This record gives sequence, structure tokens and C-alpha cells, in this order.
Amino acid sequence: MIQKTYKVIGLMSGTSLDGLDIAYCHFENKNGTWSFSIKKTESVDYSTTFKDQLKNTVHLEASKLLTFHNEYGNWLGEQTKRFIKKYTLEVNFIASHGHTVFHQPEVGLTYQIGSGQHIANASGQKVICDFRTNDVALGGQGAPLVPIGDQLLFSEYDFCLNLGGISNISFDSKAQRMAYDISPANMLLNFICQKINLEYDKGGQLASTGKINTTLLDKLNTLEHYNLPYPKSLGYEWFVEKVIPIIDNTQDSVENLLYTSIIHIASQIANDIKNTKKKDSTLFITGGGAKNDFLIETIQQKLTGFATVVIPSEDIIDFKEALIFAFMGVLREQNETNCLKSVTGAIKDSSSGVIYYPSQK
Repeated sequence: MIQKTYKVIGLMSGTSLDGLDIAYCHFENKNGTWSFSIKKTESVDYSTTFKDQLKNTVHLEASKLLTFHNEYGNWLGEQTKRFIKKYTLEVNFIASHGHTVFHQPEVGLTYQIGSGQHIANASGQKVICDFRTNDVALGGQGAPLVPIGDQLLFSEYDFCLNLGGISNISFDSKAQRMAYDISPANMLLNFICQKINLEYDKGGQLASTGKINTTLLDKLNTLEHYNLPYPKSLGYEWFVEKVIPIIDNTQDSVENLLYTSIIHIASQIANDIKNTKKKDSTLFITGGGAKNDFLIETIQQKLTGFATVVIPSEDIIDFKEALIFAFMGVLREQNETNCLKSVTGAIKDSSSGVIYYPSQK
């Protein structure tokens, strides 16, 4: 019997800029089948200043961006070291997603800040990071990467939907894992909330009081992304260029903007699921959007007769991405595939991630 347990810390900072997610996870392989448990978790909120810095990295000149890349890596390492000490953890390594600044796979570019060497030095731990670059170099989108975890850790569900800054989905089709970004999600809703100095719409309460703006809905639904074949992915630059001008040029109440945006998000998700022709299926939903009751109700309503929504425990809702990047680190450690060409469009599957060791004192 082959059995190996890995004890890994996963770090995730998403496009919604909520903060840093830290998850200490155990993974066990028994005769080729993986299982996991989430042992300890923590979310570190970004200060307003830090959030603004991260949001503006896309505009920095090269030298300042690289400097911040190192500073952010050092900060990630310090946060992880504190977390390890707080809970007296035994750790094999850290797996870090980093924070995406550029994602333009069409020109062969993806860049996540958070220097792996600085994380390693500050934490005193081995680090595996930079999971996207190799896939993009192989002609892939470098995203989404979570589907390998969906396939190996959550195989009992027909569809795995993550509602983070962006909504993305993965599912099996013709013996292959398929996955792609569907639409903006919290990125859009939070942007609207910021118009009234609100971080987010808790539970979708504001949105639920709004009314449809059909002109806005039509503009959102006719975005070119929705007509593209997958694999396809979205990034913050796309949101800034294509979506923000639509919202900013729409004169309406925040409630109506939120309501219409939720109808848009739910419609795009439901359309894509229905197009797979899989009836009586299960839709497993994670990410911050899983706590938006109005969004979940709207998705379920639009999928009546097609799929049943399943919402997991809060640990999995909040930390699934950190969990799966920890798992991607495990696969990289074993030199097993963690990037699927069927998902990203790369010329081949790969075992991606760069390994860093802390400097010896």
C-alpha cells in the first residue's frame, strides 16, 4: 500500500482583493486516491493602503513593480511564519499563488507578484509558487488552475463553480476535465458597492431590493467573451477595459445596478450549465459569492430542473482556492500533472511551479 501524507500551507490572494487566505492542509494518498483535511485557516485583511497598492501595481514602472514583488513576498513570508508559530505547525512546504498583476495569455504574459525566494527566506520554509508561467509558455491560458483539485478532490460533484472575483467552472466532458472563466462575479458587485463606500453587499441584501435595468443587462450580456469558445480566461485588465465603462456610463441606483449584475452573472452561469445537456446534476459552489444568498437563489432558480446547488462548509467556501494551490504544490513535489491542457489549451499537460529554498544562515 502506497501512503504518503503531506502537510502544506496554501496561500491565496484573489482578484477581489479581500485579503490573504492561509490554509494549513493535510493530503493523503492511499493507493492512488487523494483525500484532504483543512486543519487551520486564517484570513488576513488588506489595509486600505495595501489594497490600493495591489490594485495599482498594474500601472507601476518595471523597477517599482519588481521592488513591490519582493516586498510583497517578504510580507507573505512573515504572515506565514506568524501563522506557523501561532498554531505550532509542522510544515513540509508553502504553496503560494501570489497576486496576479498581469494576465494576458494571448501575448504569452502572466505575472503574479510575491517573490518565492523572499517568502522562503522570511518564513524559513521551502516554497513552491509561480504555477501559471509554464502553462502560458506552453501556449496555454495559465488559467483556471483549480480544476485539477476539482477532479481529484471533489469528483463526486458534476460541476464545481467558484464565485470569487471572477466566476469559473469545471466539469468532466468526454473523459476530459473542462474548465474556464464564465464572467465577472464579486469583482463586479464589489465595484458597484464602492460607489457608496461599501466593501460588499452582505448576503446580496441591497441587490435583492433592486429592479432590472434592461439596457445595462443587454450591454453586459453582449460582451464578446461570452461568444468565445473555451478554454478562455478573464483578468482584471479585461474588467477595467470592458466592464467598468459600461457600469460607469449607466445612470441608475446602486440597488438596480447590483440586481441587474446578479441577473447577468446567474444567467451566464445557468446558460453554460444548460448547454452541457447534463440534467439532474449537482453544482458545488465555493468562493465568497457562495455567501451571497440572493445570487445563490437566483442561480438555483435559473437552474430549476437542471441542477441542484450544493453549498459546503464555510472552511471550504472560504479556503478552497488556498487548499487547491496547496494541493498543486503537492503534485509538483511529486512531479505529477497539475496543469491540464484540456482546461488551459496548452500543447501538453504539465507539472508546474517553481521551487525555492530558504537561504542558510
